[in-house]
Amino acid sequence: MDSHSVSHMNSTISENNDNNTAAALMIIGSSSTTTSPPTPSSAGAATSSSSRYENQKRRDWNTFGQYLKNHRPPLSLSRCSGAHVLEFLRYLDQFGKTKVHTPICPFYGHQNPPAPCPCPLRQAWGSLDALIGRLRAAFEENGGKPEANPFGARAVRLYLREVRDVQSKARGISYEKKKRKRPPQQQQQQQKQIPLLPPASSAS
Repeated sequence: MDSHSVSHMNSTISENNDNNTAAALMIIGSSSTTTSPPTPSSAGAATSSSSRYENQKRRDWNTFGQYLKNHRPPLSLSRCSGAHVLEFLRYLDQFGKTKVHTPICPFYGHQNPPAPCPCPLRQAWGSLDALIGRLRAAFEENGGKPEANPFGARAVRLYLREVRDVQSKARGISYEKKKRKRPPQQQQQQQKQIPLLPPASSAS
């Protein structure tokens, strides 16, 4: 997101939330498009993708720290828990751009609604999932212990799963990963590798 876009969006937010809003916009600006580095077809592409991922992770980490600083009362990272991470994710919803239909909406479960509706805008599950993945990695890279990682808390995992299920039903989109089927030839080779046991001899 360039500086012109950021300044334009910041001007639409009330001055009382300037600090927190700036942090949220920096994170969400590329959360929906930046995930873990894809497998590139060349070494140059690998370096570029890795660099973008690391830069985004660093921005996410810095802006989350700013969010904690602006928290009322201020919150230190050492005292941050899964509950605070959930609070942060719910806070980000106000900047969401994904329409999530309610069960009473006539377009509930439709991927491409034919008309507008008053249903709320939320952060897309994919954006939140990618964001938590980057923050979880950044926490440990900055000296945090894996067992004390608030981004890996069970409550956070359950929340993301709930968001995924709700948005999947509301938007008529399946987020389930398809299981890779083994080629028939590979299955046959594996069956051939299984040693056959000789038949048990009957007692004389």
